[in-house]
Amino acid sequence: MTEEPAHRLVRVAYDAVAGDYLARFRDELAHKPLDRALLRLLVEEAPAGTPVADLGCGPGHVAGWLAGTGARVVGVDLAPAMVEVGRRSFPDVEFRCGDLLALPATDGEFGAALALYSIIHLQAGELDAAFAEIRRVLRPSSLLLVAFHIGHETRHLSDWFGHEVELDFRFFETGTVREALESAGLSVEATVERRHLPEEAETRRGYILARAV
Repeated sequence: MTEEPAHRLVRVAYDAVAGDYLARFRDELAHKPLDRALLRLLVEEAPAGTPVADLGCGPGHVAGWLAGTGARVVGVDLAPAMVEVGRRSFPDVEFRCGDLLALPATDGEFGAALALYSIIHLQAGELDAAFAEIRRVLRPSSLLLVAFHIGHETRHLSDWFGHEVELDFRFFETGTVREALESAGLSVEATVERRHLPEEAETRRGYILARAV
């Protein structure tokens, strides 16, 4: 698969900030009880012995938290530097480098998956393809948790932790994400919206829990 220019910009940006990103977000779940509850649900619902995929895992801090609950976790990220930081920091997690549109996994490999704010860098029109690819690697009846920023805007970042980057953050309406999930063969079971926490950027957050049909 040839890398799209926009995906290259995302990869380059996350490669540049990998170490800083982990330092900033390593303990973010400590103040996110809703996220922890949803993640525990994924682990509880995953068939025994099946891996849970963290898609767009960054430096692996959420994957590491999941592994701490006893789950078998595979983290996948576009940026090789993020994967390397993750391997050093969370040895109980298996890390792979790959794109949401071409996941490095076999059909039906995972018993659950999460994509926390990783769809926010997709181009317009790529949601359907990304969710179809995620559906491919999920076992039937497995759960997927998606989190995203709610809205219509695109925010551009040119400086991140003191690094020069060119990175777009795309917001989505909950209905848009829901329709794309359902088109890909994922049945939506729950949606949650919340305001930002004091420690977070000022955006409204959306979560959708969907099951592979």
